[in-house]
Amino acid sequence: MEKYLDDYVARMRTHYPRFPSGTAHEIASAFLAFKFGLYENAVRECAHAISLIPDSPANAALKKALAIVQANAGDRNNSRVTPDLSIAFSAEERMFAPISLPSDKIEDPGTFELDNALILVYVVALITSPDDEEMLEEHSKMIVRMLTDYKKAMGME
Repeated sequence: MEKYLDDYVARMRTHYPRFPSGTAHEIASAFLAFKFGLYENAVRECAHAISLIPDSPANAALKKALAIVQANAGDRNNSRVTPDLSIAFSAEERMFAPISLPSDKIEDPGTFELDNALILVYVVALITSPDDEEMLEEHSKMIVRMLTDYKKAMGME
């Protein structure tokens, strides 16, 4: 699944070539805050990152991913661990998501949306924030593990 991640990163480079360094760092910080369980910080970082990202079709998917992470971080900060289903990728935004499955193959829609959101945020941060690249690279195994969870459903086994 490392090759799958590498291919996805390469595909996303054309859609997310760059952001100002401050915006890119906010995106990376949002991912890292969630990853480390700093949910209150993740809520704040996501909101700030969303406000800095200009409008475009690709950026709409990124903003939605950050909103999904933000909603889930808010829930976890308030001790609600069931993935938030109130925010989901639209059909247009889904083309930027790393994992595409027919609805009958999705066992847990909330977790599926959150996983797609986290992976998209991670990849955009990796592409656009060279200052955070080393820190983000340390979490690539977690991203590969997340993708591996969907390997069978994607018909890759």
